[in-house]
Amino acid sequence: MSRPRNSRHDIERYSRLFAERAHVVKSSAMRDMMSITDRPEVISLAGGLPDTKSFPPELLESVMSQMARTSSAELLQYGPTEGLGIMKDCIVEVMAEEGITADPDDVVVTTGGQQVIDLVTRTLVDPGDTIIAEAPTYPGAVPSFSSFQANVVQIDFDENGMKIDVLEETLARLDREGITPKFIYTIPTFQNPGGVTMSLERRQRLVEIAQERELLVLEDNPYGMLRYSGEPLPTLRELDGGEFVMYLGTFSKILSPGIRVGWLEAPAPVLAKVNIAKQAADLCPSSLSQYLVATYFQQADWRDYVKTACAIYVKRRDAMLGALERYFPPEATWTKPEGGLFIWATLPEVINTTDLLAKALSANVAFVPGEGAYLDGRGGNSMRLNFSGVDEDQIVEGVRRIGEVVGGQLDLWRKMTGEHRAVRPPAVADKAPVRSLAARKLRRAGNE
Repeated sequence: MSRPRNSRHDIERYSRLFAERAHVVKSSAMRDMMSITDRPEVISLAGGLPDTKSFPPELLESVMSQMARTSSAELLQYGPTEGLGIMKDCIVEVMAEEGITADPDDVVVTTGGQQVIDLVTRTLVDPGDTIIAEAPTYPGAVPSFSSFQANVVQIDFDENGMKIDVLEETLARLDREGITPKFIYTIPTFQNPGGVTMSLERRQRLVEIAQERELLVLEDNPYGMLRYSGEPLPTLRELDGGEFVMYLGTFSKILSPGIRVGWLEAPAPVLAKVNIAKQAADLCPSSLSQYLVATYFQQADWRDYVKTACAIYVKRRDAMLGALERYFPPEATWTKPEGGLFIWATLPEVINTTDLLAKALSANVAFVPGEGAYLDGRGGNSMRLNFSGVDEDQIVEGVRRIGEVVGGQLDLWRKMTGEHRAVRPPAVADKAPVRSLAARKLRRAGNE
C-alpha cells in the first residue's frame, strides 16, 4: 500500500529543498477560495469577478471567426516579448480615454495586471528592500511582495485615499534609518479592497513627492473607467507625465479577465529591465489573446461594453449598500465607493473574519477576510466584499447570510462577557490586530 502523499515525512523530506523565499511567500486570499466558491450553491462575494455574461456571445463568435479567417497563422505563433504592435495600439487608445498620451514603445504587454506587479517587484526589489503600499492593499500583491522577501510598509487610508501626510512622516523616518523605498504601490481610483478614491490634492502631492525624491510609483488602475457617480480625476501618470509613475493597466475589468492581457507603461530604463525579466518569465504574451483584443477593437466600440458593465454594477453596488444597512450590526461600518468592484466592511473588534469565513462557507456564502490585505497581521475584523460577480438578489441574500453569522458570533460574545454592545471599530481601516481577551475567547469558541 502506498503512503499518503502529504504525510509529515513528505513535508520534512521536501522542505529542505525549498528556496528561502518559498518558506516566506504568502498565498493569495482570493485564489485560495476559487475552488470553493466555484461550487454553484455558494454565493461568492469574494473574488473580483466582472460580469462576463453581459458580453454579447454573437460578437465573440464574430471576432473568433474573423481571427480564424484572416490571422490564423499569426495568432498561433510566438510574438515579441513586449507585445504585438496591434495590441499596443489598443492600449494607447484605452490610456487616451484616461487622459494619458502614451507612446507604444513605452508599453510592455503582460499576462494580466498581476504579472506587472510580479515583474516590477522582481526587477526592482532585492530581499529586505522596502516597498510602500496602502493599508489595506490589493490581496493579490501580498504574495508577490512576500515572494521577493520585501519589507512592506503600509500607510493607512481614509475616505480620501492614502494619507499622504502619514506617507511623508514615514518617508522621513525611513530617511533617518537610511532606507530608501524601491517604489510606492498604490491603487488611487476605487482602491482594492477599500473602494476609496484618492483626492486630487493628495494625488498632486504624491506626484510632487515622487519627483522631489526621484521615487518610483506603481499606479495600479484596473477600475478607473468603472465610475458610477462623482467626477473623474486625473491619473497619477497624467499628473506626472511619465517621469516617475509606472502605469499598470488591464483588460480584465473592461473586457474579460479570461484573456489575461495587461500592460505596463513606464520610463524607458525601467521598461527595458522589465522586458528582460519578462523574457525569463514567459517568453512572450499570448498572441491569441492579443489578436482577440485587437479584432474586438476593430469590430466594436469597447466603450459601449464598459457603459453596459457600469449600468449593471451600479445597481449591484446599491443593492449591497442597502443590504449592509439592513443586515449588518449597527457597530459595523463600510466604505461607499463611487465606482470599482469592492466594499470594505469593518466589524466589531471581537470578530475575526478569518474564523468567520469558515462559518460563512457553511452557510454557502464567501468573502475575503481582511487579514489577506495586510502584511503585518492587521485586518482581523474586516472583510472585502465584491458586488460585481452575482446579481442583486444573490447579493442581498449573501449579505443576509453573513449578517446572520456575524449576529450569532456577537450573541456568543455577549453571553460570554455580559456585554450588551460591541465596541465600534474604526470607520475605514483597522489600526491594530485583535488582541482583546474577549476576542481570543470568542475565536476559540468559534473553532470548537
